[in-house]
Amino acid sequence: MMIRVNYIAQVLVFWCIGGSGMFAAEVSPAAAQAVVRVACVGDSITQGSGAEKGKSYPSQLQEKLGSAWEVGNFGVSGRTLLKKGDHPYWIEPAYQDALKFKPAVVIIMLGTNDTKPQNWKFEAEFLSDYTELVKSFIALENKPRVFVCRPCPVPEPGRYGINEAAVQQEIPRIDALARELKLGVIDMHAALEGKPQLLPDHVHPNTEGAGEMAAAAFHALTGK
Repeated sequence: MMIRVNYIAQVLVFWCIGGSGMFAAEVSPAAAQAVVRVACVGDSITQGSGAEKGKSYPSQLQEKLGSAWEVGNFGVSGRTLLKKGDHPYWIEPAYQDALKFKPAVVIIMLGTNDTKPQNWKFEAEFLSDYTELVKSFIALENKPRVFVCRPCPVPEPGRYGINEAAVQQEIPRIDALARELKLGVIDMHAALEGKPQLLPDHVHPNTEGAGEMAAAAFHALTGK
């Protein structure tokens, strides 16, 4: 059931990429008639694989944000950003559901499954496909603020063909997209880097790891 409030003090800290690193541009508080909807778009890491039931990063983000916000989890296991990937997110009902959710904020974290060799052979289309996905949300009538995520690290030796080398190739392309379209950036890679114990299967964060991700997203949205 939708929780309605008369006023929500929204202080969204929008992270962008500057010439010398990350910087924040604070947005003044604004009145709102309903909860602030956040759509989390992604793969199995967003869906919650590896974490305890009910402890995915979107679920833990909801706990941190409280009832003035509504976080929707639109993650689908195994999905790729690339349209030519083996399981593209584009054809999933979750993608259409995320658009229909009419979010005020969108957090996109795709790219992990794209590092598999059968998918990364289409790497030349990674940036153009990502741009199209972002623009599909920007084009919504309510003009949501879009955040893109640097993917989680992949401790060696990786798994399922997922690998850190390709993640490192994705990150500068994601950063470039953020600069071009003035998007927010959430650095999930930095949140888990150097903490392989939080990624026990070398791909999926456990409950504690999902908590670190939720904290990174919470900071990006609130500055806290």
